[in-house]
Amino acid sequence: MNSKYQIAVLAGDYIGPEIMASGLQVLKTVSENTDFDYEISEVPFGGQAIDQTNDPLPDATLETCQNSDAILLAAIGGPKWDGVEKSPESGLLRIRQELGLFTNIRPTIINSTMKSFSPIKITEPIDFVIVRELTSGIYFGQPREKSQTQAIDTMRYSSEEIRRVAKVAFDMAMQRNKHVTLVDKANVLATSKLWREVVIDVAREYPEVKYDTSYVDSAAMKIISKPGQFDVILTENLFGDILSDEAAQITGSLGTIPSMSKGEVSPALYEPIHGSAPDIAGKGIANPLSMIKSVAMMLQYSFGRMDLAKQIMTAVDKSVDKKIVTPDLGGDYSTTKVTEFIVDSIKESRKEYVTK
Repeated sequence: MNSKYQIAVLAGDYIGPEIMASGLQVLKTVSENTDFDYEISEVPFGGQAIDQTNDPLPDATLETCQNSDAILLAAIGGPKWDGVEKSPESGLLRIRQELGLFTNIRPTIINSTMKSFSPIKITEPIDFVIVRELTSGIYFGQPREKSQTQAIDTMRYSSEEIRRVAKVAFDMAMQRNKHVTLVDKANVLATSKLWREVVIDVAREYPEVKYDTSYVDSAAMKIISKPGQFDVILTENLFGDILSDEAAQITGSLGTIPSMSKGEVSPALYEPIHGSAPDIAGKGIANPLSMIKSVAMMLQYSFGRMDLAKQIMTAVDKSVDKKIVTPDLGGDYSTTKVTEFIVDSIKESRKEYVTK
């Protein structure tokens, strides 16, 4: 029996392989001389898989993911595959459905280290998460039609789909500041009305958690004007897609934000929130921090190794604090140099710990 943790690696397209290499280098460093033993399986996904098999999610890739303990994904897609029958993005939608990854969790953290990069005035540290339903709603609803003169998209939700993601949000709130805000458009949409009915029922199971609601337009304004009021934002697929990108912008860079997609039994998938950035691919300046933070998130949530995750995050903060960063954060360091600094910081912290 193989006792090593199995990690599926989907490097993807354009800057994907560049930042994945950084993430794996940091994972190797932080796990050295510990009892965290793992194996990686690198498999094609997205545009890379289309080039090889004409399918963004080959059966072999899906099987590897299904048999893994966690999945690391870098970034997929780009202009090379515009107009293909099966787009790289369709592979992403399919893997979420096949693995039952019905929840996406994106943290928004602006600590003292990142404060200077935020485009908004921050008077106190910001720390909230967006819990987004991921496998239903308008992106998946049928019928879906388009003619020359009209188009139809269908937003559809069942009470069970809402309940299961709501429980994820409330469970997370119990480990944080015990506050959940449901974001919807219940003054207009029938699906939002159902969300309110189901979520209030779930809220009764968590009497310690403060529960409130906000219309999506109001929530969008509050994320800019008063982000400190949020702890856990719970919302449906479309609204979550938009709000999580907005929340990422107030940190100062999409290149610093990790995310986790999870279900009930399947392995969780960890990935940066940004795209494949074809314009900077091959230039050696892609920001590796979001991928490195995704590795830390994996260690914390899939493997319960908060000790290793903390070492990574401390090294990342040190990199930002010392301005050892890529051009998107105002620095002039390469992807490789930033990664090397973080690796060296982890090694140095190990030495300091041993000598104490």
